[in-house]
Amino acid sequence: MRIAPSVLFLAALAVPSAAAAQPAVTPGGVIRLFDGKTLDAFYPWLVDTHREDPLRVFSVVDQVDGAPAVRISGERWGGLVSRESYRDYRLVVEFRWGLLTWGQRKNAARDSGVLIHAQGADGNTGKDFNGAWMRSIEAQIIEGGVGDFILVAGFEADGTRLRPTLAARASQDRDGEWFYDPKGEARDFASGRLNWHGRDADWKDALGFRGREDVESPYGQWTRMEITAQGDRVTVTVNGTVVNEATRSSLTEGKILIQSEGAEIYFRRIDLEPLAGS
Repeated sequence: MRIAPSVLFLAALAVPSAAAAQPAVTPGGVIRLFDGKTLDAFYPWLVDTHREDPLRVFSVVDQVDGAPAVRISGERWGGLVSRESYRDYRLVVEFRWGLLTWGQRKNAARDSGVLIHAQGADGNTGKDFNGAWMRSIEAQIIEGGVGDFILVAGFEADGTRLRPTLAARASQDRDGEWFYDPKGEARDFASGRLNWHGRDADWKDALGFRGREDVESPYGQWTRMEITAQGDRVTVTVNGTVVNEATRSSLTEGKILIQSEGAEIYFRRIDLEPLAGS
């Protein structure tokens, strides 16, 4: 990996309040959320500092393997949040891990994630709105678990905690954890997670973990993940393999949030594509 010394850092920009939310955008063509130069399509959100990024957790580097990329250091918990809300799209991201890990996750599996259909006020995963994320459906990015679904609950101003729901065909592994199984029974999920179909039953939260059936690329290589949101259906594809799918999602539109969660990660592509036939 080659990273040129010149780095463009994300500047803090004014962001409309949640109350001023605009109608969700349905892509009519490719929308490049990362244009190779700036992070103008996003704003930062971090625990405690909120829309300020004093440690430069989010930046654009000139070269990673010969091309510009978004760098997320992972040093602070939070995420890059899209300025617009979206619905009915295919989100294509290409990512690879960096070297750094931090704090309580220093020796744990490298961790990040892409949250779609994110709704409500910033930081609403905390009752005091100082949480790291927003109510959403997470497509997990973690060593050994790329493509897991996590239902991320969030608070409203009156203290009500709203939990996303979805349905999927699923089975349980030997430890009782649910995983996506196209031949399994249809089941409703109102909390927790739905693992991707090949997640190793012996998965450990250990740095560098790799499962026997993992389809994500080996450490140091780029992984392509596609998240297709069509109505109330969400499908996740990793390196060309469908790894998870759910229907009847209670969330069908919202912002896109890319997590900072204790591990350095690079994204060289963050594109929204229109669905076929739209």
